Amino acid sequence: MTIELPREVRDEAVKSIERYFAEHLEQRIGNIAAAGLLGYFLEEIGPVVYNQAVADVQERLQMRVSELDIEIHEDAFQYWRRFDKARKARP
Repeated sequence: MTIELPREVRDEAVKSIERYFAEHLEQRIGNIAAAGLLGYFLEEIGPVVYNQAVADVQERLQMRVSELDIEIHEDAFQYWRRFDKARKARP
């Protein structure tokens, strides 16, 4: 699966790579080289990040689904219990 970034996001990422090189490595990297590096990271490392994100979401969803019976549980046959309770409450 190829990870595609929207054009605006890709442009910002390229600018960020260029800035990183300039400020942290004290080297100038061109736009084409920065875009190539971004493409490499997206292809090589992107799937690892993506798969971890999917695993994290699956874990959270499984926890939420396992709690549904607690959050949404309704006791059956409550009509007569409420009826009897209301009858006892009357003077």
